[in-house]
Amino acid sequence: MFTGLIEATGVIVSVVPTRNAVGPTRFTVSAPTLAPRLRIGDSIAVSGVCLTALDITMTQFSADLAEETVQRTTLSKLKAGALVNLELPTPAGSPLGGHVVQGHVDGVGTLIALDPIDPSNEAETDWRLRVAVPSHLSKYVASQGSITIDGISLTVAGIIGDVVSVAIIPHTYAATALHTLTPGSPVNIETDPLAKYAERQAELLYRPGPVRRPVWTVTEEYLLENGY
Repeated sequence: MFTGLIEATGVIVSVVPTRNAVGPTRFTVSAPTLAPRLRIGDSIAVSGVCLTALDITMTQFSADLAEETVQRTTLSKLKAGALVNLELPTPAGSPLGGHVVQGHVDGVGTLIALDPIDPSNEAETDWRLRVAVPSHLSKYVASQGSITIDGISLTVAGIIGDVVSVAIIPHTYAATALHTLTPGSPVNIETDPLAKYAERQAELLYRPGPVRRPVWTVTEEYLLENGY
């Protein structure tokens, strides 16, 4: 489990296709601050995707992408030199500074804009991030709720249709890969897992049967009323 608090950024060193691959499936990441803490088989979140660390040295590690990961995330589209967000799993008993993040990406969104609140002072200003999320995921997003964008735990400032807005503080802008993104950039989206579990339980309770039951879907009102 992760919390969405980025520990470091890494740089993609190489992307290598493998036999019968849908796309590039092994890449190597330069991560000198985190690589010494890894052992083969450890989990690490790379821009929000939980991966298994392989071929570890003191300065870098490699990871393989399953076909599902290639299809569902942005990782197979990364090029050498790209900056990625990195986080190691949270040890049991540690404070949860962000929110519960599984590293299981739900889909890919598109950056619409990342604008400084005060354009005259970009070094110290807050930023406004707007991302279009896939329509089938927007139902899991609630204002003032949590969302993970490229591995970063963020609070939803507002949602209109499928467009999510979040506020970015100067530290997050500078210490993550956000500052390298441009409008149109794809980003990994993981919605709050609690919303998905709530919907699944409701589906089981309200599934069709001999007794007609109401059709139910998770809504923002339901989440707020039930403490999500």
